Amino acid sequence: MKKALIAYISTLLVVLVLDALWLGVLMGPTYKQMLGSLMRDKPLLAPAAVFYLLYALGVVVLAVWPGVTAGSVWRGLGYGAMLGLIAYGTYDLSNWATLVGWPPLLVFIDIFWGVVLTALAAAVGVWAANR
Repeated sequence: MKKALIAYISTLLVVLVLDALWLGVLMGPTYKQMLGSLMRDKPLLAPAAVFYLLYALGVVVLAVWPGVTAGSVWRGLGYGAMLGLIAYGTYDLSNWATLVGWPPLLVFIDIFWGVVLTALAAAVGVWAANR
């Protein structure tokens, strides 16, 4: 139980910190420029909190825990990359397919970020749980 809690908390912290840097510092203006009026000036905190709690749970169950049981940070990294590709890919490709004006460049930028973010979070989660 302790190992699972360490895996979850460390994964959640990595996702929160890296996504805050990505959205707040590095890519915030780009997203605003590409999405325009689709973006809120300030995000709704409750749905954002639920998203991060659920996403971290998914990363732990589907990527971190397989790495923990195998004793392999690399397995966590690989499964995390795959999960990021699937999660961000389905979101962005669905938006591109159904929303008028969804920028194709954003699809590729966002999927890339999902792969990197989820892989790193999973690798850190495995490392922290197996310390």
